Amino acid sequence: MPTPEQIVSHDAAPPPPGASPWVQGAAPQVGISIADPDPAWTEWYAVLADRVRGALGWRVLALDHVGSTSVPGLPAKPIVDVDLVVADPADEAAYVPALEAAGFVLRVREPWWWEHRLLRHEQPCCNLHVFGPDAPEPWRNRLFRDWLAGNPDDLALYRETKLAAAEAANAAGEHVMEYNARKARVIREIYDRAFRAAGLLSG
Repeated sequence: MPTPEQIVSHDAAPPPPGASPWVQGAAPQVGISIADPDPAWTEWYAVLADRVRGALGWRVLALDHVGSTSVPGLPAKPIVDVDLVVADPADEAAYVPALEAAGFVLRVREPWWWEHRLLRHEQPCCNLHVFGPDAPEPWRNRLFRDWLAGNPDDLALYRETKLAAAEAANAAGEHVMEYNARKARVIREIYDRAFRAAGLLSG
């Protein structure tokens, strides 16, 4: 389990010089398409969770629907984000082939950031994020999801931030990582309110 200090830290480890997280010719998506909230996203997650659990069985230590599609009333890119916790993300042989047989494709490998791996599934569309038990990101993602669902003012703030960031990124021809950067300041502000409410951050 991560420490409280690790959970509240906003520092993301950059790739080492010359390293790229992208595998198999993958690259960041250009063009941001934000859809209205869709109750079907919950059904998508149920389908995806069945496929992941069917592929990995007891190797699934935790599985959660996170990101904007997990928050009722929030517009989002129509891609379900799912956090999967396994014993050792670096041991790709223990889970990647089984997930590939279930329709997932490895797109990102970030050993410098809590051994994060990302696999993509097309129907339903999904980004499956793989972490280990000590990674803080699944904890952060669950807290952010639950905080937005329970705090209408921050939900509205994040909704407007997302829409403005998408409009600006599309006008500039930016990719999804640049879109994410446009949201970063507001995301950190919301996170810090959630951390304080949870007793993880003082002041």
